Formats: sequence, structure tokens, C-alpha cells
Amino acid sequence: MDTCLAEIRAALASGTVVPFLGADVLADVSHRDTGRKMPATSDELILALNNGQPMAPRLMYEFPRAAMNVELKRGRSAVNRAMEQIYANDGWSEAAVHRWLAGLELPYVIDLNRDSGLQKLYANRPHTLIVGTARIASGLRYKLYRHDGTGYSAAVEESEIDPAAPILFKPCGTPWPEPQWIASDADYVDYITELMGGFAIPNYLKERRKGLKYLVAGTRLNRDTVRMLLSDFIYSAAQPAGWALIPEPNDKERRFCARIGLTVVEADVRELAGISINEPAAA
Repeated sequence: MDTCLAEIRAALASGTVVPFLGADVLADVSHRDTGRKMPATSDELILALNNGQPMAPRLMYEFPRAAMNVELKRGRSAVNRAMEQIYANDGWSEAAVHRWLAGLELPYVIDLNRDSGLQKLYANRPHTLIVGTARIASGLRYKLYRHDGTGYSAAVEESEIDPAAPILFKPCGTPWPEPQWIASDADYVDYITELMGGFAIPNYLKERRKGLKYLVAGTRLNRDTVRMLLSDFIYSAAQPAGWALIPEPNDKERRFCARIGLTVVEADVRELAGISINEPAAA
């Protein structure tokens, strides 16, 4: 185990490994004023969406399903408002894993979470932000922003950004610099369909990502939504394609990882980062 983790650390240091981050990297994030944990997991997001109350068992299965139900009953604006109330709040602490990753100055990170924590840690350096969008008239399913080390500005064309700049890719949305969300089933169907068709990733990144390896961290791989996103994001990866950090993986996860070329490592991302499980997030 230690040898494998050391290999991953060395690969990250080389700049050839792309972290693919899920909800568990936010496990230590809490609100500075109230002490409440940031909603990140599927169940936590459903409760936050529904005023703290659980929904019917069939809706509790996965957040996109619950969000679709709310959208059908109360409108898309209700889902958008809930996401903004959670993630546009400035009172959240920093995630220890985010601080570790920001310190590595990686060239490319994919973050499935909708918070802006990692963006804030990148706010002192130039980078490119790519944010997933859905159900819009444009054929593309992303928006580009360039950050010059002081602030974001929208980039309409790929020619407006530095192709060599570090990339933060937020497929499911962020409140900053403008709120955009992939949340409901309808959002995901549209986004993943266009992702599979090649319209959700900028062309320059399609070239830049060839031959890279990936590190799946902070997410289980037993839900179809995450599995479909991952399968398309790691297209044209090196073989083997990298690693998936999954404590106590099940057979379904092992088979999926074997199929796409990921080595399952039974460890938590905090073990890789040398972070105590109980280490508090920075205020």
C-alpha cells in the first residue's frame, strides 16, 4: 500500500496525473458561523434541497432524481436558488484536500463538486476555468473563463485563453464567477449526451489530455451518473489509466475500474495526502 501511494504522489508531482474529485473531499468543510457541514454527498444535497426533510425512498436514491422532482413541482428556479443558497455563501471553511492539491500546482484538475473552494485557493494564480452547462441553445456544453491572477473574465473563444494555463474543470457547476448548475436528471441527460458527442470539452483540452493518467478520489463508482462522466473524461488516457482510491470497494466498482484501466487502491485520499482524518478545515 505505501509503495502504491508513493507511486501516485510521484506521478502527481510529474504533472501527468489528473485528480477526479468527488464529494468526500469536502467531508471536513463546515460553516464558520453555524458549524454545519457543507452538503456534498447525494443524501446531504437532497436534505438541503428539501428543507432538511428526507424525500420518498425512490427519490432518495440519487440527488439528480430528487432535483428533477423538485424542478417538475416547483420549477427549475427552485433548484437554482437552493444551489446558490448553499454554494454562494462565503462562510465555508477550506477543505484540507483542496489545500493539499492547490499546493501541488497541478496542470489539470476535474472537480465534480459545486463549491468554489478550490477556485479560491487558485485565485492568486492565472488559470482557466471550464464550467459545465446544460439545456442551453448553444451547441457547446461548457463555458470558459480566464483568470489573470486577480479575477475571472469570460472567454467566448478558445483563442482567448492560454492553452498552457492550469485548468480547473467544474462539470457540475459553481457559483463563481456566475452561477451555473448541472443538478437534475434532465441536466445530466443533456450534459452527458453532449459530453459523449464531444461538445462538452474544449477542443484544445481534447488534445492536451491525450496520454494522461487519472486519480479518482473522494467518490464511489457504484452510480451510473459518476461512471458515465468518468468514462468520457478519461477518454484517450494512458493505459493503464491511473488509480481509483476506494476504501472497501465492492465487486461492481472493481469490475468497472478494471474495464476502464484504473487500479483500485483501498485507501482514502487523506492517506495519500498525509492528512489526519480528523484534521479540521481551515477557517
